[in-house]
Amino acid sequence: MKENAVRVLVANRPRLLREMVLSTLAEQAGIAVVGEAEDEREVPDLVEKTKPDFLLIGMDEDRKRPRICDVLLKQYPSLRIIAVAPSSSLGIFYWASLEIHSATLEASEEGLLEVIRKKDALPGGRIS
Repeated sequence: MKENAVRVLVANRPRLLREMVLSTLAEQAGIAVVGEAEDEREVPDLVEKTKPDFLLIGMDEDRKRPRICDVLLKQYPSLRIIAVAPSSSLGIFYWASLEIHSATLEASEEGLLEVIRKKDALPGGRIS
């Protein structure tokens, strides 16, 4: 793994989406996939073990923050979470400061990579 690479843990469902995300990230300079979770129950332990900068997860309901975001962002406030709803091509970026924030992102390869590459910038709204 390259030094100073952005560390990403991938836990998307369904499997096809997870594999596509992994394939996209594997080709990117400066991004290192540090783990993969097939089951959401594995995520807290993998976050503790791998210390990712970003977690990519699936989102069951459009615009409803997955419960795991609250748990993880309280425990790991520097973690950034990207939740994607494959059924609607919606992606939401979550981060914490004193509160949990979110921003809508373009649910595409470009939108995903833009958020990951700008990990130190906290957008105040839509990422474009």
